[in-house]
Amino acid sequence: MSHQTAYRTHHVDEVNESLAGQKVTIAGWVDRRRDHGGVAFLDVRDASGLVQVVVYDEELARPLRSEFVVQVTGDVRLRPEGNENDHLATGKVEIVADTIEVLAKSAALPFQVSTALANETEQQLPGEETRLKYRYLDLRRPQMQANLKLRSDMARAARHALEEMDFTEVETPTFIKSTPEGARDFLVPARLVPGSWYALPQSPQLLKQLLMVSGVERYYQLARCYRDEDFRADRQPEFTQLDMEMSFVDQEDVMAMAEKVIAAIWKVAGYDVQLPIQRISWKDAMDKYGSDKPDLRFGNQLVDLTEYFKDTPFRVFQAPYVGAVVYKGAADLPRRQFDAWQEWARQRGAKGLAYVQFTADGVLKGPVAKNLSDAEREGLKEAVHAEDGDAVFFAAGAKESSQLLLGAARVEIARREGLLDPKKFAFTWVVDFPLFKPTDDPDDDDVAVGHSKWTSMHHPFTMPSKDWIDTFDQDPEHAMSDSYDIVCNGEEMGGGSVRIHRDDIQDRVLKVLGISKEEADEKFGFLLEAFKYGAPPHAGIALGWDRTVSLLAGTDTIRDVIAFPKAGGGRDPLTGAPAPISDEQRAETGVDYDPDEEDED
Repeated sequence: MSHQTAYRTHHVDEVNESLAGQKVTIAGWVDRRRDHGGVAFLDVRDASGLVQVVVYDEELARPLRSEFVVQVTGDVRLRPEGNENDHLATGKVEIVADTIEVLAKSAALPFQVSTALANETEQQLPGEETRLKYRYLDLRRPQMQANLKLRSDMARAARHALEEMDFTEVETPTFIKSTPEGARDFLVPARLVPGSWYALPQSPQLLKQLLMVSGVERYYQLARCYRDEDFRADRQPEFTQLDMEMSFVDQEDVMAMAEKVIAAIWKVAGYDVQLPIQRISWKDAMDKYGSDKPDLRFGNQLVDLTEYFKDTPFRVFQAPYVGAVVYKGAADLPRRQFDAWQEWARQRGAKGLAYVQFTADGVLKGPVAKNLSDAEREGLKEAVHAEDGDAVFFAAGAKESSQLLLGAARVEIARREGLLDPKKFAFTWVVDFPLFKPTDDPDDDDVAVGHSKWTSMHHPFTMPSKDWIDTFDQDPEHAMSDSYDIVCNGEEMGGGSVRIHRDDIQDRVLKVLGISKEEADEKFGFLLEAFKYGAPPHAGIALGWDRTVSLLAGTDTIRDVIAFPKAGGGRDPLTGAPAPISDEQRAETGVDYDPDEEDED
């Protein structure tokens, strides 16, 4: 297709050997300039790439600086023998400038954005605060351009795959009523109804269920979602989900659909995802990997030693659960490194990380060794599948928190051994989740839904599994649900569940959560009301879109795949949001409305 516009005849990446001898006009930014005895060389950059421009007229070149916006007209010629640049798509040619028009000047830059620097090293970047403050400059860097382009290509592939499967894209509102979703709502005052508020949706959950009741059998949207949570690593107060819901389906149907979407998305970057994707139960994931989002790019499973140490004289191991993970070849690490691991464990809220070393000559040492019985020491190496030269970390105590600690150690060991290859993708479904979780779990920072000792593992509209339909409310601790998460490289990419479409089951779930009929009617009565009018069986899934893009882009943080993200604490260094408002604005919003004062008038 032709890229000719009022300012250019060609995009930079179209300037190649086939145009040698022809006159072209390009437009873009001066990436950098180099002067060689009366001749200036400019690299000119547009969204497509970079081309070298040769300027023989010093007058023409003198005013030009980095990031000036220019329009260049000149003849394309092959570069002299030996001067080709293999790193550039346009590296075999250059443009000899006839005219250069400065379309806009640039002040001195707060940091370099030149492509040339990206080729050498990305380490010359300033701190993230500066990058976010001048995000429009940061986004000029080729890596960031590539991330935005990848995000766009992925969205197109997902849309195409869903449209092939007869999905309808539907937009749902951003101003809704506050409903319990597991985090705090962002609230917006309603000026026209003083004293009343809208909530921004944490997800389109209830609305997409209403669409199923409406007879839209296959829905999707790239939905904006909002959660007012304490700022945690790699979370954003506003984020995007690829949200999907289907009627007359079960768990298997949704998983098969989602696999097709994921395969289409990964194809964009040239990867073939092997379908069907493997599965692991939530219990096995916790037992073997110490995580409900296991990283399967490497092995090294946890070892359950509870039975092994059942008669132990070592007080620390007299616990409901004892587990271990092997650190290959680490027996001869210096003591200070093992001390650093203790600090690492304490930062995770543990008391420390017990360890032993199996030295190369077969001696068992380390602080734990002397506390064990002879029989325990004798069989330990075999029990944990270790070899001479390995170290082993232990965790003992409550099962889940011990497994989480070992799971984190397993990943940290792999990181130090260089096993976390961002270009290798290990997918798994995690299935068979519990329906409920205890509200008093110290490892969990979600906001509990309801008022009992149980809260929903996913959300209150999740269907109990078939085996538990009749008894889930008699034994909430063990009840299982029809829910599923898709995991890649130790990150939860998305999750979903079969929804409750029968009001008798929904009533029983709300009762377990301690949500009264009055409270349910007040918070999501509109959904319960809708279910009286013939709700089809339905199920769905949502992919965290920022997370999914960052996995495929291989970035360390989701902020690198979002055009204008927030910094810590939800601040925006670029615009200065959140910011105070004027007294007039405040008065107008009605946030200080007091109904009692109105009664007194």
